[in-house]
Amino acid sequence: MECWAWPPRYDDDYLPPDGQAHWFPRRETMPPAEREAAIVTRIREVMDHAHRTSPFYRRRWDEAGVHPSHIRSLEDFEKVPPVTKLELRAAQERNPPFGDYLCVPEEEICHVHGTSGTTGRPTAFAISRADWRAIANAHARVMWGMGIRPADTVFIGSFFSLYLGSWGALIGTERLRARAFPFGAGVPGQTLRAAHWLAQMRPTVFYGTPSYALHLAEVAAAASIDARDFGLRILFFSGEPGASIPAIRRRLEEAYGAAVFDTGSMAEMSPWMTPGETTAHAGMLCWQDIVYTEIADPRTWARVPYGGEGTPIYTHLERLSQPMVRMLSNDLSRWESGPSPCGRTYPTLPQGVYGRIDDMLVIRGENVFPSAVDEVVNRVPHYGGEHRILVTRERTMDELTVRMEYDAALAGLGDGSIEGVRARAESELRTVLGVGARVEMLPPGSLERTEFKARRVIDTRDLLREVTTP
Repeated sequence: MECWAWPPRYDDDYLPPDGQAHWFPRRETMPPAEREAAIVTRIREVMDHAHRTSPFYRRRWDEAGVHPSHIRSLEDFEKVPPVTKLELRAAQERNPPFGDYLCVPEEEICHVHGTSGTTGRPTAFAISRADWRAIANAHARVMWGMGIRPADTVFIGSFFSLYLGSWGALIGTERLRARAFPFGAGVPGQTLRAAHWLAQMRPTVFYGTPSYALHLAEVAAAASIDARDFGLRILFFSGEPGASIPAIRRRLEEAYGAAVFDTGSMAEMSPWMTPGETTAHAGMLCWQDIVYTEIADPRTWARVPYGGEGTPIYTHLERLSQPMVRMLSNDLSRWESGPSPCGRTYPTLPQGVYGRIDDMLVIRGENVFPSAVDEVVNRVPHYGGEHRILVTRERTMDELTVRMEYDAALAGLGDGSIEGVRARAESELRTVLGVGARVEMLPPGSLERTEFKARRVIDTRDLLREVTTP
């Protein structure tokens, strides 16, 4: 296979020939069974590296009765206990700053990133110089699969901070030899400036979160700027569900007149684009020879059959500094075996990563995912672009309320039309969710927009529990 070596090594000057659809044709189109045999060997190499250099992994595998030499099949690998974010945080508390799962000397670290730390101790991500280069190569390869080429200009519309998404898009762009426009996001007034810069510079590719792209299109429209005039041909996203939700994807495509691509896993798993779409638009591909992905039963951690739903568990195959071996995501997805119409023989996530197990709302015995509500409201006529999901409990009954903005066109049609849309939204929510929801219609501009990831769920039952628990 092209550039398949341990430790990972890449030719940083390599680019595919013009007109070649695949970055590495052999690796990307080989028979899955042949690739899986190579992945088993690579998993043993990664585990051996971690076992020798990391007290964290050596301790947990010894306790589980697992050794790298035991891994002779992917089924054997399922016996390896998953790693959780809480365990990583605890390891860094015991062994600051990077935890005892750092597998290279500290002097090799060239980038430090991390979580925001808004809840509890922030987690530090240590990335070596060799890993930074491998991440850049992996992201360039996935971006090539989206149709991004050296002649493109990539506008990066997300925070440049601890957040790894922006940096991954930047180094992938640079490795691809495309032109980078690292604009950023988050500063007051910056969204309008972004619209003006996009209109002036006319880049061909945009990266950000879906909610920010929709907010940007609204801000542009308010300034009499049509987002279609930016000249973008590709939008690619990460950071939150949305780009794989059909109704939201349609809104993005209509707003910009561009093709939409979904990507993304977890910051711990950079290169995070390895679940990522290609020009086939058949769902996010699991680029298994970069990060091995399993869709697993959240109770047993065993892989579910293709066609099944579960939580992604990820394993680095090209990281030396802080390799994650069976990292539990707590996200929710469904996978299929492939191949993709683009010719790549990886498994696919047809609906992308569409929710989180720990974000699931249990309302009157029904499981409700915020992404399902997002899908419904985004396809309701005259949806104004923003909503909130409010869950309350009065006495013993859970109540679900969706506060939904309507657009200016509906506002001009009068109260009767607004009531008709409200009733339709309630009917569709009941059909999709299996539980009744009350819809409150709000005038345009009532709800705050986001410059980053959308936060739309307000569950006051948690507050009630805090107040009433002795």
